[in-house]
Amino acid sequence: MSRLEHDFLGEMSIADDVYYGIQTRRAMENFTISGITLAEFPAMITALALVKKAAAAANMELGCLPHDVGEAICAACDELADGKLHDQFPVDCIQGGAGTSTNMNANEVIANRALELLGHAKGEYAYCHPNNHVNCSQSTNDVYPTALRLALYDKLGGLLADMAHLRRGFEIKAEEFAEVLKMGRTQLQDAVPMTLGQEFGAYATTLGEDMLRLREARKLLLEINLGATAIGTGINAPEGYAALATEKLARFSGLPVVLSANLIEATWDTGGYVQISGVLKRIAVKLSKVCNDLRLLSSGPRAGLNEINLPRLQPGSSIMPGKVNPVIPEVVNQVAFDIIGKDVTITLAAEAGQLELNVMEPIIAFNLFTGIRRLGNAFRALQDRCVAGITANSEHCRELVEGSIGIITALNPYIGYENSASVAKEALESGGSVVDIVLARKLLSREQLDALLQPEKMARPSSAAPQKP
Repeated sequence: MSRLEHDFLGEMSIADDVYYGIQTRRAMENFTISGITLAEFPAMITALALVKKAAAAANMELGCLPHDVGEAICAACDELADGKLHDQFPVDCIQGGAGTSTNMNANEVIANRALELLGHAKGEYAYCHPNNHVNCSQSTNDVYPTALRLALYDKLGGLLADMAHLRRGFEIKAEEFAEVLKMGRTQLQDAVPMTLGQEFGAYATTLGEDMLRLREARKLLLEINLGATAIGTGINAPEGYAALATEKLARFSGLPVVLSANLIEATWDTGGYVQISGVLKRIAVKLSKVCNDLRLLSSGPRAGLNEINLPRLQPGSSIMPGKVNPVIPEVVNQVAFDIIGKDVTITLAAEAGQLELNVMEPIIAFNLFTGIRRLGNAFRALQDRCVAGITANSEHCRELVEGSIGIITALNPYIGYENSASVAKEALESGGSVVDIVLARKLLSREQLDALLQPEKMARPSSAAPQKP
C-alpha cells in the first residue's frame, strides 16, 4: 500500500507504513554519501523534537497555530523525544541544502504522526502540513543550528563523563604506584628520578585540564538563533516569537539557552563549532601523547623499557609466537589522528560560509558527532581494557635508576659537584654503576644511599634538606 505525495517538483509514491514524506524520499535518493543516517544520532532527533515542540507552543500562544493541531504536534514531538520513530529518519547526515533535508525529515514525521493523533491518515496534510503547521514561524536556518547545539551539548556531557572515567583510572594508578621509583626521561635520555605514581598522576592532571577547557567551550552552545528564520530578520514569524520560543525551549530542554543578541550574525556564525573542534583536537593530541608513553613504558619485554605491563589482550603476530602488542593505545592513537583530521574539515567548512548562511553545517555536525562518539569510546576502552590492568615492574624500575648515570644529579647535593662529575665520568667510561662507584669511593655509606634512594626523597627532593659534604 502506498500514498501519493507531491511537492512543486512533482509527485512520488510513498509507502503507507512510513512517516516521512516526499522531501525525505528525494533526499534519500540524492544523498547516498556516508551511509550514516540521522537515525544513528538520536540526540539530534530528540533535539529537533524539542525545537519543534517549543515552536508549536509559542505559535499556539501567539495565535498562529490552531490549538488542536498544535497539541497534536507537541504530542508527536514528545514521542520522538522519548525515542519513538527514530527509524523514520533515513536521510544521510552528509547532505547539501544546509540541513533542509534534516529539517523536512523531522517536519514530515511529526506531521504524519500528528495526523494519526488527530484521527487522520498519513499524508492528509490539509489537517496538519509539514511546512504550514510543523514548520510554522521557522526556517531550516534557525531550526537546524539550534537543534545541533542542543544535541552537541548533550553529547559533550557524555564525553566529559568518559574523560572523568579515565582520569579516575589514572588517579587510582598514581596512588598504587606512589612508591615505585623510576627514572624520568627527557629527549628519550635518562633525566632524574621520579615515581611511576607521579607519572600517572600527571596523566590524570592533563585530563582534568582538558575537561575544564571542554566545559568552557560547551557553554558556547547555549546561545541560539531560534526565531531568526531565513537570514536572521525573523521574516514570517510574529512579533515576540523568538523570545517566547527560546523561553519554551529552555523549559522543555532543561537547558539555560539564551537568544543571540544579533540573529543575523548568529545565523551564519559557526565559530562555536570551530572552538569546540579545537578543544577536541587538543584533547586528542594530548591523549595520543599519553598512549605513546604507555607504549614506550611497556616496550620490550626484554629489549625495551619494560617498566610497566599492559594487559595481554590478544596474540600480536601471525609469525612471531608469544608476541603481544599494545593494541589499545594503538587504536586510541588512530582515533586521535581521526579527530585531528576532522578538525581540519570543520575549519574549512566554517570558513566556507558566504554572506547570510553557512551551508556546510551538515559536514560540521557529522564530524563533531562522529568525533565525539569515537573519542568517548576511546576513553572507555583505554581505561577499561588497558589502564585498569596496568602493573608495575617495580624492581626493574629501581634497577634502572641505580644503573643510570642520571642518578648522579640527585646525589650531587650530598657529595658535591666535583665528586659527582668524577663519578659520572668513571661510570660512563667503565660501564659501572653510579651506586657501586660511590660506595667504592666511600663517598656515601650503603645506609646513606638507601636513605637517599627512598622514593619520597628522590622524587620530591625539595622535601629533604641536603647535607653538603
